[in-house]
Amino acid sequence: VQLQASGGGLVQTGDSLRLSCAASGRIFSSAFMAWFRQATGKDREFVTAIRWGTGRTYYADSVKERFAISRVQAENTMYLQMNSLLPEDTAVYYCARSTSYSTRSSDFGSWGQGTLVTVSS
Repeated sequence: VQLQASGGGLVQTGDSLRLSCAASGRIFSSAFMAWFRQATGKDREFVTAIRWGTGRTYYADSVKERFAISRVQAENTMYLQMNSLLPEDTAVYYCARSTSYSTRSSDFGSWGQGTLVTVSS
């Protein structure tokens, strides 16, 4: 299954943006789908994850209350709604798939190509 992330762009502080991650095939209910981000010069960091079947969600503290992950199972598509964006949210955002919950990028075997989000101050 290939993943395709989209929806990035240039926004201002306080704006909202919605990212999408479309899978080329079926995502099994046991899978965990996640968003990671990587700012220039920094390590890739966990943002949020969702268990595909149950819809249970997990968030990094830095985005809790501002970001929301969701999915449409029938469309094999995952979304990241980002509100109240801050300059420190600027990064390339990647979607990824794993067979178990983890916040470590090394545990995710499938990755989308990334979409750039730039938040100006």
